[in-house]
Amino acid sequence: MERIVIDVDEKAFCKGHRYMTIVSDIDRGTVEVVADGREKASLAAYFKTRTPREIEAIKAVAMDMWEPYVQAALEAVPLAASKIGFDRFHIMKHMTEAVDVVRRRETRLLVENGDDRLKRTKYLWLAFRENVPPKRRAELRELRDSDLKTARAWAIKENLRYLWSYQAEGWARRFFDGWHAWAIRSRLEPVKAVARMLARKLDNVITYCGHAITNAVAEGLNSKTMAIKRRAGGYRNPNNFKIVIYFYCGGLRLHP
Repeated sequence: MERIVIDVDEKAFCKGHRYMTIVSDIDRGTVEVVADGREKASLAAYFKTRTPREIEAIKAVAMDMWEPYVQAALEAVPLAASKIGFDRFHIMKHMTEAVDVVRRRETRLLVENGDDRLKRTKYLWLAFRENVPPKRRAELRELRDSDLKTARAWAIKENLRYLWSYQAEGWARRFFDGWHAWAIRSRLEPVKAVARMLARKLDNVITYCGHAITNAVAEGLNSKTMAIKRRAGGYRNPNNFKIVIYFYCGGLRLHP
């Protein structure tokens, strides 16, 4: 039986929080369905276009932690609870945002006391370690070795990345338990909030050990569609935008 692996992502069509749900085939690198909104029914629209045999062939579903998508997959896909994998890039985005909240709060307190160490350092903390510009790495080393709360939050964020290096679920769970304990003891509320959220959703975080899928294909296709949108100067009619997405990203065979 054919193996189908899909990823699900949302795309803002225009300002005002008007979204589209884009379902892509990871193996083929193509857009399969573009649906209005980001509701449960938006993803359900994809499953309704599949045959029972195709539904049975779905082996993994990569998505962010948006609950309506989860519910749609659970209702439509057999054994979906073991096939849904929460995308690591979205998870790390939550952690990075937590670090930034800690940084902003600490910066205000330090500035009030005449300490400007954290001013103009936002992107040092948001970037992954290897992506920090070489000319600023010494600055980051000095800051991360300090007693700053932001440095502690950054270390917890960077350490979480090792979770996706495990291939065995048992070892991944053991690693997460240690990381979670560290995050909870950090006394940094934004970091603790993310740790608690991941603990609640852990089963579908570590399904990565079995499927090793992410939303990278969807993100690549999103970049392509946004480039198309920019070249056209935008689209007022969402149906026209959908047609363009299908034309350029739908895997059409136009040669005879």
